[in-house]
Amino acid sequence: MPAFSVLDLSPVPDGLTAADALKNSGELARHAEELGYRRFWMAEHHNMPGIASAATAVALAFIAGQTKSIRVGAGGIMLPNHAPLVVAEQFGTLATLYPDRIDLGLGRAPGTDMMTARALRRNLEAGDSFPQDVLELMLYFEPASEGQKLRAIPGEGTNVPVFILGSSLYGAQLAAHLGLPYAFASHFAPQALDQAVEIYRTTYRPSERHPQPFFILAANVFAAATDAEGAYLKSSMEQAFVNLRTGTPGKLPRPREGYLEGLEPAARSMLDQALAVSAVGSPEKVHRDLAALVERYRPDEMILTGQIHDHAARLKSFTIAADAMRRIAEARRAA
Repeated sequence: MPAFSVLDLSPVPDGLTAADALKNSGELARHAEELGYRRFWMAEHHNMPGIASAATAVALAFIAGQTKSIRVGAGGIMLPNHAPLVVAEQFGTLATLYPDRIDLGLGRAPGTDMMTARALRRNLEAGDSFPQDVLELMLYFEPASEGQKLRAIPGEGTNVPVFILGSSLYGAQLAAHLGLPYAFASHFAPQALDQAVEIYRTTYRPSERHPQPFFILAANVFAAATDAEGAYLKSSMEQAFVNLRTGTPGKLPRPREGYLEGLEPAARSMLDQALAVSAVGSPEKVHRDLAALVERYRPDEMILTGQIHDHAARLKSFTIAADAMRRIAEARRAA
C-alpha cells in the first residue's frame, strides 16, 4: 500500500506576501506530520511571483526546524542550475542538522524561463551533463576515501537519499539505469505517465541501496465538503496555470465561480490535459479519485499537492486526502 506525502510550492496567494507563504508552509508541514504524511517536499522555481520556495535548501531548513519526524526534502532541486558540490554541501548540512530526515530529488529542467536560467548559470548546455552530475553529487554523500582531495563538508558520509524527478521518458530511463527511486511530475505534465512508468519498471537495474524500483506518483488534491467547493478551490490553480502558459505569471489568484465555463475551448483543453491527475471534490469523490489512481498505477508512494488560495481550506484539503489514503490502505489490507 503506498505511503502518502506532500509536495509544497509555498504558494503566495493574491493579497499576501512571500513571508506569509513560508509561514503557511511551516504550518502545513506540522499539520502533515500530525496526519501521518511520510515526506514534505518543496520545489525549486525561480522568477515566479506566486512561489516562495526559490531558495529551496534554505526553506527546507526552516521546515525541518518546524517539525520533528516527517522527512523533509526537495522535489526537487534543478541540478543544471547548480554545481553538484554546492548541492552536496547544502543538503549535507541539512542532513547533519536533521539526521535521517533529509531527501534530495533532482530534476533536469531549469524550473524557470530562459532569461532567468541565464542569470542562474553560465552554461545553458549543462543539462547535457545531468547523468554525470547526479553521479558526482551522489559520490559526495559517500564516506570519503583515503586520499580524496575534493570533499563535501558537511556532506560526506550522510548518504542522503537521492530521487530522480521527471515528466518525460528521459528521467524514467535514467532512474532505471542508475537504480534510483523515480518521481513523475504527473500533477502538471501527465502526458507520458503511462509509458514512463512502464519503462522505469521493466528496465530497472537493481542497485545496492534500491534492489527494487520505487515509483512516486504526484497528484493534485482539491478536497472540500462538497464537489462544488472542491471545483471552486481548484479554480485558483487553473487561473495560475493559464497565466503561466500565457506569459503572465503572478501570485496565486483568488478562486472564481464558473471560471472554466468562461474559458476558450483551447485553454480548457490545455487544463484538462495538464491537470488530469487530480482528485477534486467531496471526501467521497476524492477517495474514489485517489483509489482509481492507486489501482491504475500501483505507486509505491503518492505525493499530493494542492495550490489553494485560502490557507485554512488548504489544511482541510490535506486532512481529507490523508483520510482517503488511510481508507484505501484499509480496503487493500482487507481484500
